[in-house]
Amino acid sequence: MELKSRTVRRVLMALEESAKESRFWKSVEKMLSRPRSRRVEVNLGKIARLTKPGDRVVVPGKVLGGGNIGHSLTIAALSFSSAALTKLKAAGCTVMRIDEFTKIERDGSGVKIIV
Repeated sequence: MELKSRTVRRVLMALEESAKESRFWKSVEKMLSRPRSRRVEVNLGKIARLTKPGDRVVVPGKVLGGGNIGHSLTIAALSFSSAALTKLKAAGCTVMRIDEFTKIERDGSGVKIIV
């Protein structure tokens, strides 16, 4: 039996319905099902390089505060470091957890996965 944190279980339960309808959410679900040591950690600098203003982004793991971001976007992740959260809010970004984002973006069309 595989033990997962309450946050990961809650997100996976929310993704279960969306994953039945969308390959996009199925791939996010697969990435989040990995062991914690293999989960994604992405710095803000990488997100800033790969996005443009107004993009919608999913990080199937944790967003870290390394680097800066100078444009606003909508970003969903499993968790955020406190430094990343501060920098994202200062840039005017919309920040949410993946389970909240699945309610807004049912099919995942036009959303980028950053790993």
